[in-house]
Amino acid sequence: MSAQCVAQSLGIELQKMPDWTCCGSTPAHSTDELLAIALPARNLLIAQSAGLDLAVCCASCYGRLGAANIALAQDHRLQESVAEILGQEYKGNVHVRHLLQILYEDVGISEIRDAVTHHLKGLKIACYYGCLLTRPRELSISSDPEDPTIMEEILQTTGAEMIDWPYKTECCGANFSITRPSTVERLVSQILRAAKDSGANCLAVACPLCQINLDLRQQDIQERFNLPVFYFTQVLGLAFGVPRKQLGIGKLMVSPDEVLAGTTTGTPPY
Repeated sequence: MSAQCVAQSLGIELQKMPDWTCCGSTPAHSTDELLAIALPARNLLIAQSAGLDLAVCCASCYGRLGAANIALAQDHRLQESVAEILGQEYKGNVHVRHLLQILYEDVGISEIRDAVTHHLKGLKIACYYGCLLTRPRELSISSDPEDPTIMEEILQTTGAEMIDWPYKTECCGANFSITRPSTVERLVSQILRAAKDSGANCLAVACPLCQINLDLRQQDIQERFNLPVFYFTQVLGLAFGVPRKQLGIGKLMVSPDEVLAGTTTGTPPY
C-alpha cells in the first residue's frame, strides 16, 4: 500500500506482474536446489517478456530472484534444466532491484526531498536492514554491506533524525517465527533493546518479514519496548502528506500515534 502511494507521489509507474508465483523463499532453497531456481526464474521470465526491470519490496524475494540470476549465469547445465521445466529459456537479462535502490539511484535524494510537505522532526529512526539486503555481498544493495546507509540517506529527507546503532544488519529470525518463536523473541528483543538504548523512538525496515517479527513479537516479549516499526515507504508517505489509512499505518500492532504526535509540523491527515 505505502510503496504504491510513494511511487505515485514520485512519478514512478509500477506495473503489476501478471500471473506471478511465489519465489519459494526459504522453504524452497532449503529443500530442493532446482525448485529454488525454477520458481524465481518463472517470474524473471515474465519480466523478460515485458522488457522491464523487476522492482521488489521484499528482501527475501529480492534475495531469491537475485540468487537465481547468478546461479543461471554461472551454470549452463542448470540453465538447460530450468528451461526444460519452464518451456522457455531465461536469458538472464532482467535487473532485480529493491525499491530502496530505485529511489536512491533513479529518483535521487534531491527529488525525494522536494516531495516532502510534512517534516517529521521529532522522529528518531533506527534504520534496520536485516540480513538479506546485504548478504551475500554480490547481492548487497549497498557498496558497504557491513554498514549500509542508503535507507538513512533517503529517510533523512523527511526531517527525521537518523540514529547510529550497531544492530542494523543483524538477523531477526525470519521464518523461525513459526517453528521456533522463542528464538525469534530473543533476537527481536536484542534488536529492539539496541535501538532503544541508542536513542531511537521507532524503527524503519525494508523487509516485510522483519516488520512482522519486530512489530508483532513485541507483545510476546516480557520487556516493553513500545517502538513502532514502519516500512520505510510508510515514513516517506507520511512526509509526502499521504493519508495514514492509505499507508496502512492503522495496521501496525505497536501504535505510532505518540511518536507521530511529537513531530514539529504536525502529522499528515488521517
